[in-house]
Amino acid sequence: MSITVERKAALIKEYATTEGDTGSPEVQVAILTERINNLTEHFKDHKKDNHSRRGLLTLVSSRRSLLDYLKKKDEGRYTKLIGSLGIRR
Repeated sequence: MSITVERKAALIKEYATTEGDTGSPEVQVAILTERINNLTEHFKDHKKDNHSRRGLLTLVSSRRSLLDYLKKKDEGRYTKLIGSLGIRR
């Protein structure tokens, strides 16, 4: 369910705005999206795993908050990010 160190490093490298950037909203949203996608696949096999479902809702809420912040701060970065990640909205 969690992401590997190599995958996380690849996401950071792909979405970082500057060298060594791990805290920008783009990187955080990309990591959260990867975790959400992994949990979504997990629920296809484990339909009654309600404890993990609560964690999924927390991740989705965190991602939504970061996306709202990014949209308020810079609309161009927001549209580019949701386009590259394939997020609806």
